[in-house]
Amino acid sequence: MLTDPPAALLAYMEGLRTHDIARIGAAMADAVRFVTPVRTMQKPEILNFLAALYAAFPDWHYDNDPPASCPDGSWAVRWRQGGTHTGTLAFPGFPPAEPTHRRVVIPEHDFHYRIADAGLIEIRPDPVPGGAPRGIFEQIGVALPPL
Repeated sequence: MLTDPPAALLAYMEGLRTHDIARIGAAMADAVRFVTPVRTMQKPEILNFLAALYAAFPDWHYDNDPPASCPDGSWAVRWRQGGTHTGTLAFPGFPPAEPTHRRVVIPEHDFHYRIADAGLIEIRPDPVPGGAPRGIFEQIGVALPPL
């Protein structure tokens, strides 16, 4: 049986497309986790990362397939994203990366979302070479990508 994607997921996706940090944050539960093979970020880190990304890549854009429900109750979205590094990437806790004017193109891959009444509780991108978020740092030449 097909169901409509949860409102929190749709609000989050629209927030990404419009670079609306407040809307993205409102779609997340306070205990949300962004899980990568290298590290797990909590809500403040996720929002700080996105704010730094949009400042460094003002043209960052997203394209996606429709959300798909998964047998385990999660949702998957296949994303395509990228932009040009024209601003300083100032991710908290790491040295600023001055603009390289390099075009970053993240390989198409799925992100998996778990959602509860409070909003998104887990975001887990598929671990693909060059995938987000680590691929962003790799493509602009940051020696030790933080994510």
